[in-house]
Amino acid sequence: MRAADVATGARTLARALYREFGPVLGVGRVRLRRHPVWAAPTRDGDGVGVVVVPGFGGSDPSMAVLRRWLRSRGYRPTGARLWLNLGCTGDLVDRLEQRVVEHARATGGPVVLLGHSRGGWLSRLVAVRRPELVRGLVMLGSPVLDPLDARGLAPLLLGVLVRMSALGLPGLLDRECIAGTCRDTTLDGLTAPLSVPAVAIFSRDDGVVGWESCRDPAAEWVEVRSSHTGMGIDPELYEHLVPRLRAWVRQHRIAAA
Repeated sequence: MRAADVATGARTLARALYREFGPVLGVGRVRLRRHPVWAAPTRDGDGVGVVVVPGFGGSDPSMAVLRRWLRSRGYRPTGARLWLNLGCTGDLVDRLEQRVVEHARATGGPVVLLGHSRGGWLSRLVAVRRPELVRGLVMLGSPVLDPLDARGLAPLLLGVLVRMSALGLPGLLDRECIAGTCRDTTLDGLTAPLSVPAVAIFSRDDGVVGWESCRDPAAEWVEVRSSHTGMGIDPELYEHLVPRLRAWVRQHRIAAA
């Protein structure tokens, strides 16, 4: 292989790593905080509860920026309290459902479920199971049509986790979630009709999941130009959230009147 080809490949890999891991390290946050959608928020949340669910392998701190923005607009956001979004889907859905029950009780009504990647389709499963608790559903880069539609380094990571789980390390990713009854149950929930308003936000530049798999036919589709990990700090995404969340708040006010 020629040196030029090696150099080109190295630059391509470096750009891909920067695009996906840069936001995790805080790249892009300054741009968001200088944007009008952050710098001049309107307090239109009316105390509506929002449960924010992190993506695969993520934890509540990874979604802190989004929760801070929601709080500044008058919503009452909370984390999913799943610790890490790893392990059996059925167990995670049960735990998320309980968190939704608690937050709906604390805020006095149905809540908005807002999930990133796997967190979005876990939220969808809860919305199918308990629609009376859900005011609206937002899925950010969530491959609901094929939960295993992973790109880049993601398939390698999934394989490692399955092998580690098979060796006896608990709480990672069981083979049942990949090709067993757990997977079948998950797919049933992801293809079930929704009785709550939903938004599926996707990006053709995602790089981690297939954007086509994010276009849930039961949801409104919204396209952005973000990377997968950068969605939580993408000003364009926040601009799309504003009118949709506001509409759900208006419904809250009408119901309370």
